[in-house]
Amino acid sequence: MKKLNLWLAAILMLSFTACDSQREKQAALGDILTSEDSLQQIITQKENELNDIIGTLNEIQAGFRQINEAEGRVNVQRAEGSAANKQEILENMQFIQSTMAFNRDLIANLRQQLKNASTTNSRLKKTLEETVNSLNAELEKKTAELNSLREELARKDIRIAEQQEEISTLNANVNSLTADNAGKARTMAAQEEQLNTAYYVFGTKKELREQNILKRGDVLRSGDFNTDYFTRIDVRVTKTIKLYSKSAKLLTSHPEGSYSLDKDAQGQYTLRITDVQKFWSVSKYLVITVK
Repeated sequence: MKKLNLWLAAILMLSFTACDSQREKQAALGDILTSEDSLQQIITQKENELNDIIGTLNEIQAGFRQINEAEGRVNVQRAEGSAANKQEILENMQFIQSTMAFNRDLIANLRQQLKNASTTNSRLKKTLEETVNSLNAELEKKTAELNSLREELARKDIRIAEQQEEISTLNANVNSLTADNAGKARTMAAQEEQLNTAYYVFGTKKELREQNILKRGDVLRSGDFNTDYFTRIDVRVTKTIKLYSKSAKLLTSHPEGSYSLDKDAQGQYTLRITDVQKFWSVSKYLVITVK
């Protein structure tokens, strides 16, 4: 019996040893998988950041191309010198001005993207920073060109006004038309700005309730919610929003497939809007709850 007990004890010890070894293997495997997940998150985060930067760069370059084309049209219209071209010149000048303002916002956004980027490649970061500085210099050069063009057009209007009475009468008609078109241009610019304006906020449920944004489980149902708590954005410029939280949920309605919630290497979420028009089609207000 004593011998049997010794055999049982030996078997039990071997069993426990095997279990311990198995647990160690599982723990080691878990560590490897966790490490692989973290590595994949780092890779995905860097890819997303680079894609965002490239997307913004492409938009800025497209804006500069459109500005150059509009400047070319103004020069042609100015050379032709007919009164009918004044309306087209005004429209092109308005387009140049609004596109330059948009590019200025995009460059500021690109600078912020670089600041927030997690890349440790100093050479890449330096190259991108130099690119931003170059784009900013090009924008300032275009601003000076636009001011010079404005002054030249103003001088031309003065010379025309000094000519014969018939031309003066024609100018009066054109000026009236120009003023009307200027008003229309301002109205269109205001409408475009409103169309591309949206508002977002993220916070804990407690914070959102304190601002009446969340009330009895409903979002934005109360007419007295604090609008000042929201951040105003241009939807063409702001396409990513860092949420600084490991838990995030959209409370307002935005179509599936128009956005993604991506985790960074620290497990914190970033909202990435992949289809701007679709995402904001339901609501121009975005509310996200975080923990």
